[in-house]
Amino acid sequence: MNRKLRMGMVGGGKDAFIGAIHRHAANMDGLIELVCGALSINPEIAKDSAKSLFLAEDRTYLTFEEMITKESKLPADKKMDFVTIVTPNFAHFAPAMMALENGFNVVIEKPITFTLDEAKQLKKKLADTGLLLCLTHTYSGYPMVKQARAMVQGGAFGKIRKVWVEYPQGWLSKLTEREGNAQAAWRTDPKKSGKSGCMGDIGTHAAHLSEYITGHKITHLCADLNVMVEGRLLDDDGNVLLKYDNGAAGVLMASQVAAGEENALKIRIYGEKGGIEWAQQEPNTLLVKWQDQPAQILRAGGNYGDRLSSFAVKNCRTPGGHPEGYLEAFGNIYRNFALTLSAKIDGTKASPEALDYPQVDEGIRGMAFIDNVVASAKSDKKWTEFVI
Repeated sequence: MNRKLRMGMVGGGKDAFIGAIHRHAANMDGLIELVCGALSINPEIAKDSAKSLFLAEDRTYLTFEEMITKESKLPADKKMDFVTIVTPNFAHFAPAMMALENGFNVVIEKPITFTLDEAKQLKKKLADTGLLLCLTHTYSGYPMVKQARAMVQGGAFGKIRKVWVEYPQGWLSKLTEREGNAQAAWRTDPKKSGKSGCMGDIGTHAAHLSEYITGHKITHLCADLNVMVEGRLLDDDGNVLLKYDNGAAGVLMASQVAAGEENALKIRIYGEKGGIEWAQQEPNTLLVKWQDQPAQILRAGGNYGDRLSSFAVKNCRTPGGHPEGYLEAFGNIYRNFALTLSAKIDGTKASPEALDYPQVDEGIRGMAFIDNVVASAKSDKKWTEFVI
């Protein structure tokens, strides 16, 4: 393509948590420009936010319905190519469905929707329209996560036997939702977040990462959910035993009451010959452990094509030793989506590396994970089948 992709945004105004991160990520590679937005349900915040981002007044909207309707009537060389949705969970489905109905591709925060049924409806609409949907499971955008995936699925460690994945945070160790913290307020509200708190928010990241790297799907689980802070309405802590479709066993821990922790996502995967260890807070390092030789340390770097997979190298922006982190991983999700959408518009075929971004099926599995974990936690059975 000889132009940038045009992006509209729903949510993400100046009072939002994640909107600016999405804009930084989308802008990182020069492939995307923000051209319109319905940035807040508060009209003044919507207008002020749009002004600070230099959006034209006639493309500053007060509702997503207005934005999608008016954008759909613009000439093809002016209207947005896709909309990115960065609202709380309960406000994902309606703008996503309306966008698809009006011919716009979609980028959406996780979890994809409020319910599993809504996610399935989006998949059907995507099949009917042929449009694209990208789900921002950010951690799959890290180069060394992609290296781990290439090694594990390439058979370097033989049959996978064991998965340990953990995501401890400490920011909800107090009843923060009653102290004016807007992020805590909606994330712990069943009417806005859904049927699960901690597992829906960060447990889904851990589950997705385990399936993304191994290539194996969770088939059964045994869950324990807890509300550790008195007065909270949704789980803030949980543990899940997992079984995968190849017979591997797994352990998943997610907690938002691990006082003192930040975003300590970590995964270890072991096969017959060895395994890998990766931690989000040291993202450029992949520890590779072998049964019959010394452990190795692999490092991210765009100049390491002689030792890393093409999927890892294509998602590095700097030579080795120059740190890349969360924003770059987020940017990789947007870049791969942009390359795929640009190829689609041009009528060409995207590369396998560009096609490597989370899509609607991952979103459906994330919603099913939430449903199944909650059901298992309420059940007296040791194991419950993972049902979609």
